[in-house]
Amino acid sequence: MPTRVKQQSPAAETPAPRQTRAARAEQTRSRLVAAARTLLAGDGAGRFTTRNVAALCGVSHGMCHYHFQDRTDLIVAVVEDMRPQWIEPLAAAVDAPGTFDERADRVIALLTRPESPDLAHLHSALHWLALNDERVRESLEAEYGRWRACFVRLFRVLADERGGVEPGPLGEAFAAAVDGLAAIESLGSAVGAEHVLRTLMAALARPAV
Repeated sequence: MPTRVKQQSPAAETPAPRQTRAARAEQTRSRLVAAARTLLAGDGAGRFTTRNVAALCGVSHGMCHYHFQDRTDLIVAVVEDMRPQWIEPLAAAVDAPGTFDERADRVIALLTRPESPDLAHLHSALHWLALNDERVRESLEAEYGRWRACFVRLFRVLADERGGVEPGPLGEAFAAAVDGLAAIESLGSAVGAEHVLRTLMAALARPAV
Protein backbone atom coordinates (compact mmCIF):
# COMPACT_ATOMS: atom_id res chain seq x y z
CA MET A 1 0.00 0.00 0.00
CA PRO A 2 1.55 3.31 -1.06
CA THR A 3 2.47 5.78 1.68
CA ARG A 4 0.42 8.92 1.58
CA VAL A 5 2.36 12.13 1.87
CA LYS A 6 0.84 14.36 4.52
CA GLN A 7 0.28 17.86 3.21
CA GLN A 8 1.46 20.66 5.49
CA SER A 9 -1.34 23.07 6.28
CA PRO A 10 -0.79 26.82 5.87
CA ALA A 11 -1.27 27.18 9.62
CA ALA A 12 1.89 25.17 10.16
CA GLU A 13 3.92 27.78 8.33
CA THR A 14 4.35 29.98 11.40
CA PRO A 15 7.32 32.19 12.22
CA ALA A 16 10.20 30.62 14.05
CA PRO A 17 9.65 30.47 17.82
CA ARG A 18 12.63 32.76 18.39
CA GLN A 19 11.04 35.43 16.20
CA THR A 20 7.79 35.12 18.09
CA ARG A 21 9.59 35.47 21.42
CA ALA A 22 11.46 38.49 20.11
CA ALA A 23 8.20 40.15 19.07
CA ARG A 24 6.65 39.43 22.45
CA ALA A 25 9.74 40.77 24.20
CA GLU A 26 9.59 43.99 22.18
CA GLN A 27 5.93 44.39 23.03
CA THR A 28 6.66 43.93 26.73
CA ARG A 29 9.49 46.44 26.56
CA SER A 30 7.22 48.98 24.86
CA ARG A 31 4.54 48.44 27.49
CA LEU A 32 7.08 49.03 30.26
CA VAL A 33 8.21 52.29 28.67
CA ALA A 34 4.58 53.39 28.28
CA ALA A 35 3.91 52.54 31.94
CA ALA A 36 7.01 54.49 32.97
CA ARG A 37 5.79 57.50 31.00
CA THR A 38 2.36 57.28 32.62
CA LEU A 39 3.85 57.08 36.11
CA LEU A 40 6.23 60.00 35.53
CA ALA A 41 3.56 62.18 33.94
CA GLY A 42 1.07 61.43 36.71
CA ASP A 43 3.14 61.35 39.89
CA GLY A 44 6.41 62.90 38.76
CA ALA A 45 9.54 61.28 40.14
CA GLY A 46 8.12 60.69 43.62
CA ARG A 47 6.86 57.12 43.12
CA PHE A 48 9.03 56.22 40.16
CA THR A 49 10.63 52.84 40.81
CA THR A 50 11.07 49.83 38.57
CA ARG A 51 8.82 47.89 40.95
CA ASN A 52 5.99 50.42 40.57
CA VAL A 53 6.43 50.51 36.80
CA ALA A 54 6.26 46.71 36.63
CA ALA A 55 3.11 46.70 38.76
CA LEU A 56 1.44 49.31 36.56
CA CYS A 57 2.43 47.34 33.45
CA GLY A 58 1.14 44.09 34.93
CA VAL A 59 4.43 42.18 34.72
CA SER A 60 6.81 40.87 37.34
CA HIS A 61 9.57 43.03 38.78
CA GLY A 62 12.07 40.51 37.42
CA MET A 63 10.65 40.96 33.91
CA CYS A 64 11.24 44.70 34.19
CA HIS A 65 14.88 44.08 35.07
CA TYR A 66 15.18 41.59 32.22
CA HIS A 67 14.57 44.49 29.82
CA PHE A 68 16.19 47.32 31.79
CA GLN A 69 19.27 46.91 33.91
CA ASP A 70 18.18 49.55 36.40
CA ARG A 71 15.94 52.54 36.98
CA THR A 72 18.18 54.82 34.96
CA ASP A 73 18.04 52.56 31.89
CA LEU A 74 14.27 52.81 31.98
CA ILE A 75 14.33 56.61 32.34
CA VAL A 76 16.72 56.93 29.40
CA ALA A 77 14.32 54.78 27.34
CA VAL A 78 11.52 57.20 28.25
CA VAL A 79 13.63 60.16 27.09
CA GLU A 80 14.21 58.48 23.73
CA ASP A 81 10.55 57.46 23.48
CA MET A 82 9.50 61.14 23.63
CA ARG A 83 11.32 61.95 20.39
CA PRO A 84 8.33 61.34 18.02
CA GLN A 85 6.19 63.81 20.01
CA TRP A 86 8.95 66.32 20.72
CA ILE A 87 11.84 66.44 18.24
CA GLU A 88 10.49 64.83 15.08
CA PRO A 89 7.56 67.24 14.47
CA LEU A 90 9.96 70.19 14.69
CA ALA A 91 12.44 68.50 12.36
CA ALA A 92 9.63 67.85 9.87
CA ALA A 93 8.49 71.50 10.00
CA VAL A 94 12.04 72.70 9.36
CA ASP A 95 13.07 70.18 6.72
CA ALA A 96 9.94 70.13 4.55
CA PRO A 97 10.39 72.06 1.29
CA GLY A 98 9.83 75.80 1.28
CA THR A 99 11.43 79.18 1.69
CA PHE A 100 12.82 80.37 5.00
CA ASP A 101 9.64 82.36 5.67
CA GLU A 102 7.43 79.35 4.92
CA ARG A 103 9.47 77.10 7.19
CA ALA A 104 9.55 79.74 9.92
CA ASP A 105 5.74 79.99 9.76
CA ARG A 106 5.43 76.22 10.16
CA VAL A 107 7.85 76.23 13.08
CA ILE A 108 6.07 79.04 14.93
CA ALA A 109 2.68 77.41 14.35
CA LEU A 110 4.04 74.22 15.88
CA LEU A 111 5.71 75.95 18.82
CA THR A 112 2.60 77.90 19.76
CA ARG A 113 0.37 74.84 19.69
CA PRO A 114 -0.65 73.93 23.27
CA GLU A 115 1.52 71.18 24.71
CA SER A 116 -0.34 68.22 26.16
CA PRO A 117 -0.34 68.24 29.98
CA ASP A 118 1.16 64.74 30.06
CA LEU A 119 4.13 65.79 27.93
CA ALA A 120 4.66 68.94 29.99
CA HIS A 121 4.60 66.96 33.26
CA LEU A 122 6.93 64.40 31.75
CA HIS A 123 9.45 67.06 30.81
CA SER A 124 9.33 68.49 34.32
CA ALA A 125 9.86 65.09 35.93
CA LEU A 126 12.79 64.29 33.64
CA HIS A 127 14.46 67.62 34.39
CA TRP A 128 14.18 66.89 38.11
CA LEU A 129 15.63 63.40 37.68
CA ALA A 130 18.48 64.78 35.59
CA LEU A 131 19.64 66.89 38.54
CA ASN A 132 20.74 63.77 40.40
CA ASP A 133 21.52 61.29 37.64
CA GLU A 134 24.36 61.99 35.21
CA ARG A 135 23.18 59.44 32.63
CA VAL A 136 19.70 60.95 32.55
CA ARG A 137 21.21 64.42 32.22
CA GLU A 138 23.40 63.28 29.29
CA SER A 139 20.45 61.61 27.58
CA LEU A 140 18.22 64.65 28.01
CA GLU A 141 20.98 66.98 26.83
CA ALA A 142 21.44 64.84 23.70
CA GLU A 143 17.74 65.32 22.89
CA TYR A 144 18.03 69.06 23.47
CA GLY A 145 21.00 68.99 21.11
CA ARG A 146 18.74 67.51 18.42
CA TRP A 147 16.13 70.16 19.29
CA ARG A 148 18.59 73.04 18.91
CA ALA A 149 20.01 71.57 15.70
CA CYS A 150 16.58 71.97 14.08
CA PHE A 151 16.71 75.74 14.61
CA VAL A 152 20.27 75.91 13.32
CA ARG A 153 19.10 74.15 10.14
CA LEU A 154 16.28 76.66 9.82
CA PHE A 155 18.66 79.60 9.90
CA ARG A 156 20.99 77.79 7.51
CA VAL A 157 18.17 78.05 4.96
CA LEU A 158 18.13 81.78 5.60
CA ALA A 159 21.89 81.93 5.08
CA ASP A 160 21.56 80.09 1.77
CA GLU A 161 18.82 82.47 0.61
CA ARG A 162 20.22 85.81 1.74
CA GLY A 163 23.79 85.33 2.92
CA GLY A 164 25.47 87.26 5.70
CA VAL A 165 23.92 85.07 8.42
CA GLU A 166 25.56 82.83 11.02
CA PRO A 167 23.12 79.91 11.45
CA GLY A 168 24.72 78.51 14.60
CA PRO A 169 24.41 81.50 16.96
CA LEU A 170 21.01 82.52 15.57
CA GLY A 171 19.57 79.03 15.87
CA GLU A 172 20.90 78.62 19.40
CA ALA A 173 19.50 82.04 20.40
CA PHE A 174 16.05 81.22 19.06
CA ALA A 175 16.07 77.79 20.74
CA ALA A 176 16.97 79.43 24.07
CA ALA A 177 14.09 81.88 23.68
CA VAL A 178 11.65 79.05 22.98
CA ASP A 179 12.81 77.15 26.06
CA GLY A 180 12.53 80.31 28.15
CA LEU A 181 8.96 80.90 27.02
CA ALA A 182 8.08 77.29 27.80
CA ALA A 183 9.45 77.72 31.33
CA ILE A 184 7.44 80.90 31.86
CA GLU A 185 4.25 79.33 30.56
CA SER A 186 4.77 76.27 32.79
CA LEU A 187 4.33 78.62 35.78
CA GLY A 188 0.93 79.70 34.47
CA SER A 189 2.03 83.12 33.25
CA ALA A 190 0.12 84.56 30.32
CA VAL A 191 2.58 85.29 27.53
CA GLY A 192 1.83 86.24 23.94
CA ALA A 193 4.13 83.49 22.69
CA GLU A 194 3.30 83.84 19.00
CA HIS A 195 3.89 87.61 19.00
CA VAL A 196 7.15 87.18 20.91
CA LEU A 197 8.45 84.46 18.61
CA ARG A 198 7.47 86.26 15.41
CA THR A 199 9.10 89.46 16.64
CA LEU A 200 12.28 87.60 17.58
CA MET A 201 12.32 85.66 14.31
CA ALA A 202 11.96 88.86 12.30
CA ALA A 203 14.73 90.55 14.29
CA LEU A 204 17.13 87.65 13.87
CA ALA A 205 16.36 87.35 10.16
CA ARG A 206 16.99 91.05 9.55
CA PRO A 207 20.16 91.68 7.53
CA ALA A 208 23.05 93.09 9.51
CA VAL A 209 23.68 96.76 8.83
